[in-house]
Amino acid sequence: MKLLGITGRPLNPACALPLAGFLLGCTLWPSAGAQSCGAQGIAVQVLGSGGPELQDKRASTSYLVWDGGRARIMVDAGGGSALRFGESGAQVSQLDALLFSHFHVDHSGDFAALIKSSWFEDRHRPLPIYGPPGNDFMPATTEFVWDFFGDKRGAYRYLSELLVVGEPGSYKMQPHNVTARSAPEEVFRSGGLRVSAVGVVHGAVPALAWRVETAGKVIVFSGDTNGEGEGLVRLAANADLFIVHNAVPEGAAGIERRLHMPPSVIGQVAGDAQVKSLVLSHRMLRTLGGGSNARRDQETIFRAYRVCKRPRLLFRCARE
Repeated sequence: MKLLGITGRPLNPACALPLAGFLLGCTLWPSAGAQSCGAQGIAVQVLGSGGPELQDKRASTSYLVWDGGRARIMVDAGGGSALRFGESGAQVSQLDALLFSHFHVDHSGDFAALIKSSWFEDRHRPLPIYGPPGNDFMPATTEFVWDFFGDKRGAYRYLSELLVVGEPGSYKMQPHNVTARSAPEEVFRSGGLRVSAVGVVHGAVPALAWRVETAGKVIVFSGDTNGEGEGLVRLAANADLFIVHNAVPEGAAGIERRLHMPPSVIGQVAGDAQVKSLVLSHRMLRTLGGGSNARRDQETIFRAYRVCKRPRLLFRCARE
């Protein structure tokens, strides 16, 4: 099986080892109509593997979980992800829930574009939206959604019918603040789909990591975190696929280290959680490239992640 990014480029098979039953990314044929990902079984699609820098030539962070050809869960909606979402063949009307790790721009910037697109779709059930609570300088999830679409002060209040009860919209967004601690907490369940969260440390920014369980598979999204505490290890325990953010190199200090995990911590968390496969995402210019520093950081992860002699590390991502 080939692993392909959103652009259809094959990943290097020496670096990308597939997990049976999963597809990471999928082939797109924009000129002939985009095709759905994961027509059979469970698939995870990386819509955006970049960070906040435009110069990395990637969409910012966003992921889709597919089940039998249907996009069921979206995690984050960074800049560029709305276009990738459309190219994937997904529709907002398919989603069971939208999950936010936090509200930095590179994780949430395309949210409004997705909701606008949904106005032209045929959705007739609520859209649950889950994310962290707020603090003095970051909005809570409910505040974030209402600041866009509230009927009184929303920036896009012309679309308030998709949020405000009593207005004649085809569906309603249902935002929820998730105040999760270090023990995994179930947040959402629909049929055989189960979603849990823990709170993680991302500097002073309220942030969550997410675990999605469906059809006997477990996918965990670290979001942005510096790796402090035991919550992420608990959440990722025995995951089939662990998508973790590789935003800083080994030796990072100051604000960078307060926000993100270096490679040694990534490997330690993955090893302690005994995850089966590891995907590095949220790559930034400081962690991209095939130079000696990138290779050194990769080996640092290998040394810390002692699940097997050569763990399944899906290190390279296509330019989503």
